[in-house]
Amino acid sequence: MNQTLKIFIYSLFVFIIISCEKVDLLPITSEDLIEKVATFKDEKAVLVNVWALYCKPCIEEFPMLIDLRKKFYDLEVILINVDFEEEFEEVKNFLKKQNLESVSYIKRQNDEEFINGLNPNWSGSIPFTVIYAKKTGVVIDYWEGKKSFSKFKSSIELAINSEI
Repeated sequence: MNQTLKIFIYSLFVFIIISCEKVDLLPITSEDLIEKVATFKDEKAVLVNVWALYCKPCIEEFPMLIDLRKKFYDLEVILINVDFEEEFEEVKNFLKKQNLESVSYIKRQNDEEFINGLNPNWSGSIPFTVIYAKKTGVVIDYWEGKKSFSKFKSSIELAINSEI
């Protein structure tokens, strides 16, 4: 086999492997989410972040969310995308570029039911973040809008160490 053919076959093999990498984007409702959060009680604090590609503050804070997942071993980060179905491929591409190494979710419920099911005090504005206590699974903190690393860090530490 000549060298050019070997290079071609190797390149084709690498391309196939890379293109097979997939990002899991699973549908979720607020009820499913609350059940999922409950599974981490006594194991991990949980940070839920609701975001969309069209939301500039969401995109700006996204790398920080990935870093938080790596920084706190006893924190589960659940990311929920609220883009329209036509944008799912673009969402998957964005998640690949962010090197997301876990499942991400896409909202599968009408807006009002999802908002009220997640937190009745939420106006629907994004990004929206909720942090649940490790020990009890109760809401420790929540907020709308982009926040600083120090805000995330202090709320996460409270959720991890709280007795509530």
